[in-house]
Amino acid sequence: MGTDHLALTHQGLKPGDILTFGTYPRSADGQELAIQWRVLHHSGSELFVLSEYILDCRRYHGKSPDLKWRECTEMTWHDCDLREWLNGEFYNAAFSDAEKQFIKTTHCTDNGEGCPDTEDKVFLLSVAELKKLSEVHGKGLRCAVGTDFAKTKKPDGCRLYVYDKSNKDNYILTNGEEAGCSWWWLRTQGNKPSRACFVGTGCSIRSYGNNSISGYGVRPAININLS
Repeated sequence: MGTDHLALTHQGLKPGDILTFGTYPRSADGQELAIQWRVLHHSGSELFVLSEYILDCRRYHGKSPDLKWRECTEMTWHDCDLREWLNGEFYNAAFSDAEKQFIKTTHCTDNGEGCPDTEDKVFLLSVAELKKLSEVHGKGLRCAVGTDFAKTKKPDGCRLYVYDKSNKDNYILTNGEEAGCSWWWLRTQGNKPSRACFVGTGCSIRSYGNNSISGYGVRPAININLS
């Protein structure tokens, strides 16, 4: 696919629209399907997009299946395992060589106290970004459900938490059915060096997620060059 064709195909997209780009496992048995991305901003030459669904379940930091949620360690976004996974294993699995040519390297700020800015192909939203985007798109942007693949237990012990209690603020309609939301990581370090921010109950932004928690999801973001 040439650059001109990509630009022409996505020229009419506006914030809130959905586009497909790349592939990733979606079903419980690992069947790969096109990734759906929500357009957050269209500059004319570039698309800023966020995955519509929680695509996977990973710890912010830590890989051992024996790691307990209290066994968190001081870790920045710059050095965490989740950033490494997004820009390595996920990036290579989700995008073809042709698609990678359109993914911009993004300068990421607001990574947390003591964390330097980063240059990322794939990243998580920061607290500041999500607050600003919520003013444009509404707080509904923060509500997300995971794919069946994200909900399956992984070899490292991670399994996506799915809300199943009575507060209706933690459910959304998807394909005409009520589905419990799941919590998902933000890249900004939390209120302690061993914690990270995340989206939790009632679309709230929380700052106390131990970075070893195994039940929070991953909602990647990328910038796509159109010119």
